[in-house]
Amino acid sequence: MSKESTFIIYCLERYRFAKSMSGRAVAELFAAKKVFDYLSGFFESLHVIGEKLIIQEIDDYILRQA
Repeated sequence: MSKESTFIIYCLERYRFAKSMSGRAVAELFAAKKVFDYLSGFFESLHVIGEKLIIQEIDDYILRQA
């Protein structure tokens, strides 16, 4: 498994716990809002920040996609 894939799974799981959502709900949200593409495209910048900042980045990205 690539580093990017491992990171994306980590983000999905951390987001799921932070938002008290099911894995399926987060996966559907991430797919609909293209969060997977965002995480993959900005892997180099994002993988070095902490969990709370990653969750905030994802929230901000989702809001920009609305």
